[in-house]
Amino acid sequence: MFKNILVPTDGSELSRETARRAVSFAKEAGARITAFFAKPEYPVSYYGEGALIDPTTPEKFAELAEQQAQQTLDFVVQLCDAAGVPVAKLSLTSDIPYQAIIDAATQASCDLIFMASHGRRGFTALLLGSETNKVLTHSKIPVLVYR
Repeated sequence: MFKNILVPTDGSELSRETARRAVSFAKEAGARITAFFAKPEYPVSYYGEGALIDPTTPEKFAELAEQQAQQTLDFVVQLCDAAGVPVAKLSLTSDIPYQAIIDAATQASCDLIFMASHGRRGFTALLLGSETNKVLTHSKIPVLVYR
Protein backbone atom coordinates (compact mmCIF):
# COMPACT_ATOMS: atom_id res chain seq x y z
CA MET A 1 0.00 0.00 0.00
CA PHE A 2 2.74 2.49 0.97
CA LYS A 3 5.97 2.56 -1.00
CA ASN A 4 7.93 5.55 0.35
CA ILE A 5 7.48 6.76 3.91
CA LEU A 6 8.79 10.12 5.12
CA VAL A 7 10.09 9.95 8.69
CA PRO A 8 10.81 13.43 10.07
CA THR A 9 13.23 13.40 12.99
CA ASP A 10 14.79 15.99 15.27
CA GLY A 11 17.07 13.64 17.20
CA SER A 12 14.96 13.65 20.37
CA GLU A 13 14.24 10.38 22.16
CA LEU A 14 10.60 10.61 21.07
CA SER A 15 11.55 10.95 17.41
CA ARG A 16 14.07 8.10 17.76
CA GLU A 17 11.33 5.84 19.12
CA THR A 18 9.05 6.97 16.29
CA ALA A 19 11.81 6.14 13.78
CA ARG A 20 12.14 2.65 15.28
CA ARG A 21 8.39 2.09 14.81
CA ALA A 22 8.45 3.57 11.32
CA VAL A 23 11.24 1.22 10.24
CA SER A 24 9.30 -1.75 11.60
CA PHE A 25 6.17 -0.54 9.79
CA ALA A 26 8.12 -0.03 6.53
CA LYS A 27 9.64 -3.50 6.75
CA GLU A 28 6.21 -5.09 7.16
CA ALA A 29 4.78 -2.98 4.33
CA GLY A 30 7.72 -3.56 1.98
CA ALA A 31 8.26 0.19 1.79
CA ARG A 32 11.33 2.40 1.77
CA ILE A 33 12.08 5.20 4.24
CA THR A 34 13.02 8.78 3.49
CA ALA A 35 14.54 10.15 6.69
CA PHE A 36 14.05 13.92 6.99
CA PHE A 37 15.59 16.68 9.10
CA ALA A 38 14.54 20.35 8.96
CA LYS A 39 17.64 22.53 9.35
CA PRO A 40 17.03 25.94 10.92
CA GLU A 41 17.54 29.17 9.01
CA TYR A 42 20.45 31.41 10.01
CA PRO A 43 19.20 33.58 12.89
CA VAL A 44 19.94 37.20 12.11
CA SER A 45 20.01 39.10 15.38
CA TYR A 46 20.43 42.85 15.41
CA TYR A 47 21.36 45.15 18.22
CA GLY A 48 20.85 48.88 18.15
CA GLU A 49 21.71 50.37 14.81
CA GLY A 50 22.09 47.09 12.97
CA ALA A 51 25.23 45.66 14.58
CA LEU A 52 25.16 41.88 14.55
CA ILE A 53 25.49 40.32 17.98
CA ASP A 54 25.91 36.72 16.80
CA PRO A 55 29.57 36.09 15.96
CA THR A 56 28.73 32.94 13.96
CA THR A 57 28.90 33.48 10.23
CA PRO A 58 26.08 32.22 8.01
CA GLU A 59 28.51 29.76 6.42
CA LYS A 60 29.62 28.36 9.81
CA PHE A 61 26.00 28.14 10.96
CA ALA A 62 25.05 26.25 7.78
CA GLU A 63 28.00 23.88 8.28
CA LEU A 64 26.98 23.16 11.89
CA ALA A 65 23.33 22.66 10.89
CA GLU A 66 24.40 20.22 8.17
CA GLN A 67 26.53 18.26 10.66
CA GLN A 68 23.57 18.05 13.04
CA ALA A 69 21.30 16.94 10.19
CA GLN A 70 23.66 14.17 9.10
CA GLN A 71 24.18 12.89 12.66
CA THR A 72 20.43 12.85 13.28
CA LEU A 73 19.63 11.19 9.95
CA ASP A 74 22.41 8.62 10.36
CA PHE A 75 20.51 7.15 13.33
CA VAL A 76 17.56 6.37 11.04
CA VAL A 77 19.89 5.02 8.35
CA GLN A 78 21.44 2.63 10.88
CA LEU A 79 17.98 1.40 11.91
CA CYS A 80 17.03 0.84 8.28
CA ASP A 81 20.29 -0.92 7.44
CA ALA A 82 19.85 -3.28 10.41
CA ALA A 83 16.28 -4.08 9.32
CA GLY A 84 17.05 -4.37 5.60
CA VAL A 85 14.81 -1.41 4.72
CA PRO A 86 15.90 0.84 1.83
CA VAL A 87 16.54 4.39 3.01
CA ALA A 88 17.35 7.84 1.66
CA LYS A 89 18.30 10.97 3.60
CA LEU A 90 16.87 14.42 3.00
CA SER A 91 17.26 17.73 4.78
CA LEU A 92 15.89 21.14 3.92
CA THR A 93 16.49 24.52 5.51
CA SER A 94 13.39 26.13 6.96
CA ASP A 95 12.17 27.88 10.09
CA ILE A 96 8.69 26.48 9.46
CA PRO A 97 9.11 22.78 10.29
CA TYR A 98 5.61 21.64 9.35
CA GLN A 99 5.92 23.19 5.88
CA ALA A 100 9.40 21.72 5.45
CA ILE A 101 8.00 18.28 6.30
CA ILE A 102 5.22 18.62 3.72
CA ASP A 103 7.66 19.99 1.12
CA ALA A 104 10.09 17.11 1.78
CA ALA A 105 7.34 14.52 1.42
CA THR A 106 6.29 16.07 -1.89
CA GLN A 107 9.87 16.43 -3.15
CA ALA A 108 10.71 12.79 -2.32
CA SER A 109 7.39 11.49 -3.73
CA CYS A 110 6.41 9.99 -0.39
CA ASP A 111 2.97 8.48 -0.01
CA LEU A 112 2.92 8.57 3.80
CA ILE A 113 4.32 10.79 6.55
CA PHE A 114 5.05 8.83 9.74
CA MET A 115 5.59 11.15 12.69
CA ALA A 116 5.37 11.46 16.46
CA SER A 117 2.19 12.71 18.08
CA HIS A 118 3.96 15.61 19.77
CA GLY A 119 7.32 17.24 20.23
CA ARG A 120 7.59 20.25 22.47
CA ARG A 121 5.81 20.20 25.79
CA GLY A 122 4.32 22.68 28.18
CA PHE A 123 4.16 26.42 27.61
CA THR A 124 6.38 26.26 24.51
CA ALA A 125 3.95 23.87 22.84
CA LEU A 126 1.06 26.13 23.74
CA LEU A 127 2.78 29.12 22.14
CA LEU A 128 4.13 27.37 19.08
CA GLY A 129 1.36 24.88 18.48
CA SER A 130 1.90 21.31 17.48
CA GLU A 131 3.94 20.71 14.33
CA THR A 132 2.16 17.38 14.00
CA ASN A 133 -1.21 19.11 14.11
CA LYS A 134 -0.05 21.59 11.47
CA VAL A 135 1.14 18.77 9.21
CA LEU A 136 -2.19 16.98 9.71
CA THR A 137 -4.20 20.04 8.78
CA HIS A 138 -2.08 21.15 5.79
CA SER A 139 -0.82 17.94 4.18
CA LYS A 140 -2.50 16.32 1.21
CA ILE A 141 -0.32 13.26 1.84
CA PRO A 142 -1.64 10.79 4.47
CA VAL A 143 -0.09 11.15 7.92
CA LEU A 144 0.33 8.29 10.39
CA VAL A 145 0.72 9.65 13.92
CA TYR A 146 2.65 7.45 16.35
CA ARG A 147 1.79 7.83 20.06
